[in-house]
Amino acid sequence: MRAPGFWHEPSGVLSGLLSPFGALYAAGTARRLRRGARASVGVPVICIGNINAGGTGKTPTAIAVAQRLADRGVAAHAVTRGYGGKLEGPIRVDERAHTANDVGDEALLLAAFLPTWVSADRLAGAQAAVAAGAECLILDDGFQNPALAYDLSVIVVDAWRGFGNGYVIPAGPLREPIDVGLGRADMVLSIGPDVAQQRFKKAWGARVTLPHLTGALEPLPTGLPLDGLPVLAFAGIGHPEKFFQTLRSLGADLHATHALADHQPLSDTLMTRLLREAYQRGAQVVTTEKDAVRLSPEFRAQVMTVPVRLQVDDWSPLDAALDRILATA
Repeated sequence: MRAPGFWHEPSGVLSGLLSPFGALYAAGTARRLRRGARASVGVPVICIGNINAGGTGKTPTAIAVAQRLADRGVAAHAVTRGYGGKLEGPIRVDERAHTANDVGDEALLLAAFLPTWVSADRLAGAQAAVAAGAECLILDDGFQNPALAYDLSVIVVDAWRGFGNGYVIPAGPLREPIDVGLGRADMVLSIGPDVAQQRFKKAWGARVTLPHLTGALEPLPTGLPLDGLPVLAFAGIGHPEKFFQTLRSLGADLHATHALADHQPLSDTLMTRLLREAYQRGAQVVTTEKDAVRLSPEFRAQVMTVPVRLQVDDWSPLDAALDRILATA
């Protein structure tokens, strides 16, 4: 489902009316987080989370952190809930055997870069990963899950949208109040171009007292012939317009754009319609890596994928934190 438009607008009447329900939601989150003692699994645990509902760039961040660990010779495994998949796990993702219907699109994308475990029970997934040789765990999401003790937690936020109208679900996009969530975290990473970073700093900088990293998702130089190419683009991610803007920046001639719901299934009916429309427009169908893993083999060969990677302006705060938690492991 799509986020309501008023979540990302200045607070108004509807947000105010729904705010008592937001207070109840926040109280439920706090109660769940107080439940029981967080478990340790014997290796460092890094949580890549958010306090916003929806996509903020957690998976690209998890991939980038995994690369920083690989550069140190640390065997990191990812643990994720497998949102959108039917398997409860714990199970290690096999790209050759599993589909997005099994384990979710984010797990498949992670598995292309590091061993990845899907588990509805985060503790069981973590234990399975450690038993398989993980020297460090990266949780893709799970900041509001009370199962595991974290050695480092990074809150990822979309710099364009920030914390929306500042209200908790259903009055706004937040899973918990800003000060409460950031009070449990170690650092914040805002993702977006310079103009978005300036907007985020102006709106929310006074509330972010933690170490604050800034970065952007940059397309890989793959040599894709996008300059001047007629394109029909679709994206089922947290903020599809960001992907469409990336294509424009690469010179693509966007004849049509289709913003799908985050994680929306790419049915044969939907893809047949999109391909037919692209044929009629004389355009190439283009999508994101995250969407591409949800395509059936029949359609994947007909759709161009534009990969992006997280580029952080200054890695030193995160690198120092990684050195610290690895030294004490």
